[in-house]
Amino acid sequence: MDKQATILVTGINGQVGYELLRSLQGLGRVVGCDRAALDLDNPDAIRRVVREVKPTIIVNPAAYTAVDKAESDVEGATRLNVQAPAVLAEEAKQLGAALVHYSTDYVFDGTKDSPYVETDAVNPQNVYGRTKLEGEQAIAASGCDHLILRTSWVYGIRGKNFLLTMLRLGAQRDELAVVADQIGSPTWSNTIAAVTANVLAQLTAAPDGAEWWSRHSGIYHLTAGGSTSWHGFAEAIFAASELPKKPTVKPIPASAYPTPAKRPGNSRLSNDKLAQAFGVRPPEWHDALRLCMAAR
Repeated sequence: MDKQATILVTGINGQVGYELLRSLQGLGRVVGCDRAALDLDNPDAIRRVVREVKPTIIVNPAAYTAVDKAESDVEGATRLNVQAPAVLAEEAKQLGAALVHYSTDYVFDGTKDSPYVETDAVNPQNVYGRTKLEGEQAIAASGCDHLILRTSWVYGIRGKNFLLTMLRLGAQRDELAVVADQIGSPTWSNTIAAVTANVLAQLTAAPDGAEWWSRHSGIYHLTAGGSTSWHGFAEAIFAASELPKKPTVKPIPASAYPTPAKRPGNSRLSNDKLAQAFGVRPPEWHDALRLCMAAR
């Protein structure tokens, strides 16, 4: 692989895109695009930018992530989660470039008793999960070299996420009711970016990129280690926070907090394939949370 790879990163104002722009430094020329520079709602704009930049690697963290809104905005979710990655994959194939794309635990129905592995049957229960799955399938169908990294419960120090919502509400209220019967692995956006950079460093150091991709192209799960409930995550957030008065966190069932989109009860993903292929294993969720809180 050319040591001077050109890496095109989408969605650089998002949680993961912001971190990727920093973590990928040193692997080549990094070209970051926000929505003004690359409108992923517009296939022609996608093709134009990719053909101008001529990347060797496209990293696409951009997505339609408003899970509940997607239930009533199927077209918007489809444009960003299906059509945009499909066009990126087609352009990557034509250029001989590779595509790194991020997906979600929501491709599963959440009924399994143990962490999901990459070969488990998919069965999305909401529009967001369905469109993310269709995006995965479009990438695979393109025939381009690709890594699809499924993650879950992403949070960070910017954007909209559970961590920032809890800190905001915790400063305003004495008691919060948080769902306790949905289990997953809270995953810091910085962890996702750091692992991605580690994997791509292995690619850029490989003497034969084509052979590397023949061994590695496919789907991998990438979440923090361990698991907890939303309630457990909230308690850990407040324990690590510097709020002068910390709220009481009351556990409730998901049935007591109905949402337009159905959420899986089990969002745990196994990182074993990732560790075996690349020798990396993300940190435990509570260790990453402490680092994230210290970075605020």
